[in-house]
Amino acid sequence: MPPFAEPLTRLMDSLKSLPGIGAKSAQRLAFHVLKAPKKEVEDLAAALLDVKSRLRLCNDCFNIADHEQCPICSDPSRDRSKICVVEEPGNVAVIERAGGYHGLYHVLHGAISPIHGIGPEHIHTVELLARVRLGGVAEVILATNPTADGETTATHLSSMLRPLEVGITRIGMGLPVGADIEYVDEVTLSRALDGRRPF
Repeated sequence: MPPFAEPLTRLMDSLKSLPGIGAKSAQRLAFHVLKAPKKEVEDLAAALLDVKSRLRLCNDCFNIADHEQCPICSDPSRDRSKICVVEEPGNVAVIERAGGYHGLYHVLHGAISPIHGIGPEHIHTVELLARVRLGGVAEVILATNPTADGETTATHLSSMLRPLEVGITRIGMGLPVGADIEYVDEVTLSRALDGRRPF
């Protein structure tokens, strides 16, 4: 016999299905919901339903949007000569928080992964090439993750973009600020050395 009433157990089970939420976190969140004012819970429920009913992908960059274009693509102050290619919408948020980039994005929604049966046709590569072919793009920044799949994706995109005579760059990888070289792994250190620049 479960220790909690059925609606609470069902809520915990639903919360456990979220990434990064284990049994203890699900129980803590469920009890928070139980204790919260009804209005707060209704607002949460409405926000969850809104995400599923109102959000879509931007027609241009495939970022999350609630209109045909996302807020970045519809912003006239953005530098339209640069497109930063990322794997997932969450990557856009991270780069935006850093505050140094003011161009446009292109969200692939994945990475090429032969082991998992994901080829270029499964992610938004064709649409990226179409955007570049329209003209006006001077640089494509490949900001895929520094993983085997991310490197495979960057290499593939680079080979597809090169004939279009557009500048192609890859995000720098290496030592984080404040790191101690003594404790850095060999791959990171090797990439930092490969990506060195004049000082």
